Amino acid sequence: MKTDNLFYLLFQTLPEVLFELLEEPTYRARDYQFSSTEVKQTTRTIDAVFTTNNKEYPIYFVEVQFQRDTDFYYRLVTEIYMYLGQFMPSQPWQGIVLWARRSIEPKIPPEYENLFQQNLIKIIYLDEIEPTSVGLGIIDLLVAREKDTTPEKVQLLTTKAKETIVDNTLQRNIIELIEKVIVYKFPKKSNKELEEMFGLSEWQETQFYKDVKLEGLLEGEAKGKLEGLLEGEAKGKLEGLLEGEAKGKLEGLLEGKLKSIPGLLKLGLSPEQIATALELDLEIIQQEINRLSAN
Repeated sequence: MKTDNLFYLLFQTLPEVLFELLEEPTYRARDYQFSSTEVKQTTRTIDAVFTTNNKEYPIYFVEVQFQRDTDFYYRLVTEIYMYLGQFMPSQPWQGIVLWARRSIEPKIPPEYENLFQQNLIKIIYLDEIEPTSVGLGIIDLLVAREKDTTPEKVQLLTTKAKETIVDNTLQRNIIELIEKVIVYKFPKKSNKELEEMFGLSEWQETQFYKDVKLEGLLEGEAKGKLEGLLEGEAKGKLEGLLEGEAKGKLEGLLEGKLKSIPGLLKLGLSPEQIATALELDLEIIQQEINRLSAN
């Protein structure tokens, strides 16, 4: 799953986190509708657009950047003005740029400096914020380097979500979002390994866990059999295993993995990432994706 997809889910689940970043009253989130909007003339999508019917409040254009891009500000300004020309909103606006860290930000083009001086574009460095709420804590988790993503940090954030969020559905969605962040940061580890690392026993109750179903596919007896089929002495016995009951089990394992592909695609994984996660050849993954597209 890409970082911007995770921020999309975060803004969708906790829209008030934007106003926390802006140090504005969080109740203002109730007046806003959140979307990810394509600007037709550029065929690019603005990461997040917060619109409101209250004409006294601005439209917020939010872009998330986790890697250096020397042309970023040129594209951002172009996309904002294309949006304004396309939708012609009669209210103020502000662009919000969320850089993962200060060191990756390119130099602001001189011709756009007046936009920053007028506060029409505001910059926030995510690694410099204090994770004082659940939403900001999730951002802190996203920005943290892998070695700093400790079980203590994850458990503290999960506990805070349980203690401060009363709505059961919202609480479950947030725990699921924390899970997705962890899976994103540790793509080579199975669900079982992540459960053991971070102590999130409630993962099995989330829809994300049910959709992906990686644990049974990647671990235990099935994984041992598949690895045995692909190397050493077991490789020589492949012909015999492909017959009778063993063949049925192998076909069932492959079928189970193929059934998980639509769910993984919805989560934003690339064919290469899916092939790695399911331990299948990229060609098999691509054939299945082509078959799904044809249907």
